[in-house]
Amino acid sequence: MTPTTMIDNTQAAVAATPGLEPGFAHFIGQSDAVGKALLAVLLLMSVASWALILLKGTRQVLQRRRSQRFLDFFWNARSLDAVQDELQVHGVREPFGHLAAHALQARDHHARHGAARLEEAGSAQDFITRTIRKVLDEEGTRLENGLTLLATIGATAPFVGLFGTVWGVYHALLAIGMTGAGSLDQVAGPVGEALIMTGLGLAVAIPAVMAYNAFSRSNRVLNGRLDAYAFELLTFLSTGATLLRAGPAPRPGTAPRPGAALAAVTAVAA
Repeated sequence: MTPTTMIDNTQAAVAATPGLEPGFAHFIGQSDAVGKALLAVLLLMSVASWALILLKGTRQVLQRRRSQRFLDFFWNARSLDAVQDELQVHGVREPFGHLAAHALQARDHHARHGAARLEEAGSAQDFITRTIRKVLDEEGTRLENGLTLLATIGATAPFVGLFGTVWGVYHALLAIGMTGAGSLDQVAGPVGEALIMTGLGLAVAIPAVMAYNAFSRSNRVLNGRLDAYAFELLTFLSTGATLLRAGPAPRPGTAPRPGAALAAVTAVAA
């Protein structure tokens, strides 16, 4: 028997069997409350993950552009006072500006009031260092928002789909056992429809896992750049030097390597 003949015979058997219309709609129609509840859970997971992916993706693109513009302005400014004036006029809309604004405020606050409270104890450099660390922690926490949900969906969606498959296969086998009909044409339809749940679980999990990995890498890169920028900023605030540089300026929109600021400040002081 050729494959074409087998396909024609299968189609004829399906057409001759009343009510046998394998497909997703037929699967939903014959699902019980548990199966429909699992479908609803997978649908909610999919909607939540895609909404989060679009929201965080758009936010990261805008944040990257704003950060590049601010770093370009910062490394071309003549002094930290010019940076502070710019932040006061246009506000803060990205992590690097947020870090610079709080560090400058900490410097001015300690210069005016000194160590008036316990959290302000120590030198001005100690107070600025604690402020920078606090802002870095806040930015790191903010960047992690939503990643737990993506990781949870990516890890649990396949098992939700697998449970739906097991549940559907169980009911299919139970029906076959009650009717006593166990031929291939009686088993293939219900079992194939039950396997749809596994496919749905994978369809929900794969985008969530890929987005989680992409966002995690982007966050690591941004945290590294923030750490380097925080070192440079602390050096400038501690020495009171301007933003003049010894040697060639870095490419616009990028922070210099850690330690470059210290060499620049030493050259200016000399």
